[in-house]
Amino acid sequence: MSQSNFYAMLSRMKYINRWGLMNNTRYENISEHSQQVAVLAHCLVLIHNKRFGGSLNPERAALLAVFHDATEIITGDMPTPVKYANRDIRDIYKDIEDKASDRLTSMLPEDFRDEYSDILRQCGSGDEELRVFVKAADRFSALIKCIDEMRMGNDEFKKAKETIEQSIRDMKLPEAEVFEREFLPAFSLPLDEMS
Repeated sequence: MSQSNFYAMLSRMKYINRWGLMNNTRYENISEHSQQVAVLAHCLVLIHNKRFGGSLNPERAALLAVFHDATEIITGDMPTPVKYANRDIRDIYKDIEDKASDRLTSMLPEDFRDEYSDILRQCGSGDEELRVFVKAADRFSALIKCIDEMRMGNDEFKKAKETIEQSIRDMKLPEAEVFEREFLPAFSLPLDEMS
């Protein structure tokens, strides 16, 4: 049996910082970001199931979220304004992400590859409905980062906050509206006010 480097490579997510073009008061890596996105995606699917009569799998959403940026171990974190500047760049970057996914998958034992290929590419059977919640969770995580930075007096994140808030509204996702109303305000509170 040969050695697999996949999980050791995943552990390097902690070395990839996000928000590279921004002046940060506290750096955020893709490992901690992915954990937060997993928690938020799980919550959004619970909202979907409990408040809107859905029957999706919140644990699967959390799993997809854990791996949603794993390819950035290889590609690095490309800033959103660059990644989505135009269709050509977006399509080229998608191809780069697919190649990074293939490279990561190739580090697995053969009998693990099919399952992880679907997870890394976010394209497993039945995952289509969950991807919208992972995307919303990813945006909420970015919004929470902006809130944190602005609480520390860093106005560099003001425009990003406005843009992300609008992108969440543009999703027209009732579950996101519930999260924004019921859960998001607490992220602006100091610890002493959270009891």
